[in-house]
Amino acid sequence: MLIGLLSDTHGFLDQKIINYFKNVDEIWHAGDIGDASVSDQLKNFKPLRAVYGNIDDKIMRTEYPEDLWFKSEGFSVWMTHIGGAPPHYNPRVKKILKEKTPDIFVCGHSHILRIKKDVTQNGMLYLNPGAAGNHGFHLMKTIVRFELSKQEIKKIEVIELGKRGHVPA
Repeated sequence: MLIGLLSDTHGFLDQKIINYFKNVDEIWHAGDIGDASVSDQLKNFKPLRAVYGNIDDKIMRTEYPEDLWFKSEGFSVWMTHIGGAPPHYNPRVKKILKEKTPDIFVCGHSHILRIKKDVTQNGMLYLNPGAAGNHGFHLMKTIVRFELSKQEIKKIEVIELGKRGHVPA
């Protein structure tokens, strides 16, 4: 299964994402979608799994949960918007991780691209795709593509969409 992962679109969907995600089986959005038009475009394009973020309004919070737990290709996955980063998770996430550790933990919020195994959490894979939108302090818009197959994570690709705020003529 090929996954397209993004976060922090803040109401802007770079159309390059559609091209990069044309062969994915699912799109995962780790919050701060920003506008229903973004999630509508994504879910009309491919199956979408998403969580709301701190900037998302009541409509987004009604449609998407704060925490999404699911299974994919034999992996347990937990996606939430605000998580912190290994080993400095926020207090809410730390408490949950003490009770239940997923194979893959996905979050956004920081606008900082980070992919790493957390040895303090039984080798859980931590994925933060950075920010795909134009709002924030990040310099480069990023998304991630990867493959899940029979308890194996393969071909993790970081894709740079261009500088924040840059819209080609």
